[in-house]
Amino acid sequence: MAESIPKEDKRIFILSQEKPAKAVIRLGVPLIAGMFIMVLYNLVDTYFIGLLKDDYQLAAVNLAYPVMMISIAISNMIGAGASSLIARSLGASDTEKACHTLTSGFVLTVLNSIIVTLAGLLFLPAIVAGLGAQTNTYEYTKQYVSVILYGSIFTMGSYTFGQLLRAEGSVKQSIVGMIAGTAVNMILDPVFIFTLHMQIKGAAIATILGNAVSMLISLLFYLSNKTLLKPSVKYIRPTAEILKEIFWVGVPATLETLLTSAAYIVNNNLAVAYDELTVAAMGIAQKILSLGNYVYQGFASGTQPLMGFNYGAKNYPRMMSVLKASILVTSGTELFIMAIYSIFAPALIGIFTESSQVIETGSIVLRTIMWILPFVGAVSMSRMSFQAMGKPQYAFIITLVRQLFLYVPLLLLLNHVFGFTGMIWAQPVTELIMMIVSVILLIKIIQNEQKNIEIRS
Repeated sequence: MAESIPKEDKRIFILSQEKPAKAVIRLGVPLIAGMFIMVLYNLVDTYFIGLLKDDYQLAAVNLAYPVMMISIAISNMIGAGASSLIARSLGASDTEKACHTLTSGFVLTVLNSIIVTLAGLLFLPAIVAGLGAQTNTYEYTKQYVSVILYGSIFTMGSYTFGQLLRAEGSVKQSIVGMIAGTAVNMILDPVFIFTLHMQIKGAAIATILGNAVSMLISLLFYLSNKTLLKPSVKYIRPTAEILKEIFWVGVPATLETLLTSAAYIVNNNLAVAYDELTVAAMGIAQKILSLGNYVYQGFASGTQPLMGFNYGAKNYPRMMSVLKASILVTSGTELFIMAIYSIFAPALIGIFTESSQVIETGSIVLRTIMWILPFVGAVSMSRMSFQAMGKPQYAFIITLVRQLFLYVPLLLLLNHVFGFTGMIWAQPVTELIMMIVSVILLIKIIQNEQKNIEIRS
């Protein structure tokens, strides 16, 4: 039997009793801080490659980005599924199942990374072409993607192990690895790009080594007894029940990121039709926007263990309070970020390029796509809450409607009717509609769960 966790443990108190708004902030803010630092992975690559004054290499980094997203999507299958089950098991005081799930998450992450590396390298030319790389960007994109594929174990391990730490409320521990990994990337980028004259390939190597450091630090936390749960050799073989639970929640979570990646590729291919410098401009704007994205993702990730723990404990009133608090906190923060983007867009784009065309186009893109921020936080919060509750079918419905039935059709339609302006407005319109749909759906599900408990009692 696994050791029991004391009820007075601070992490358990935050999950079960802390005031909702304070709990959301305490779990979310450290994650946001870590994610702000983590986003520097791509911003640092973009910045140093921009110093080469080669807009085609700048465009190639953006074209290659979906490969990183796909690696994260596959790791999210294990991270989201295992995290949901860990949080619910802790809420139900089943520590042994939580430890077994944690160990299974480790094993599955290693297996998945091997599959991604082998499959990706086997189909590398087709993948690069499918990303939208053309004559001027093909070889640069291929170099970046090949390094990312070789380092899949580190990218996926860093992402998944961080999620597993957060599932037990060990948020501060999870961001230490993010910070260290980013620091390594920032130090090595100029060394590999300029000193060793490796250019875009050097940027990819620095990114992978940063992820390797991040993953190893997370492993050290587990080995040093600074976590609530520990992996164990006796749990190395997953049970059928645990596998079912992990994939039941994890597969829809992965599909969400895969569909986002597919939409990103469609977006890039439409942008290439204007010119390759438009791809560079959109890539810079999207990476700057990702700073705002990490605010809602951080609060949503912080909310997930709260929702999962209290769902396992059948504390539905607290779930509703957490949901309301998280939406209010997230939306208020995002409005402040929007104001910064609106005022300083040209200056922010200008950090990464001296091209007047890229700065002008990038500023237009940033000032348009920033309108997703007041809406997308509620969408993400709802989706992660469904995952935490072990109800991924609803998260999948949100994803399917959002990406396939709204965003991609709107992207194609608005681009056809209004050109480039229509294309960049497709995402804000999508997120506004999805905010209304997803929040109403989540509230209804929680209310129905509470009614069922009251009827049975």
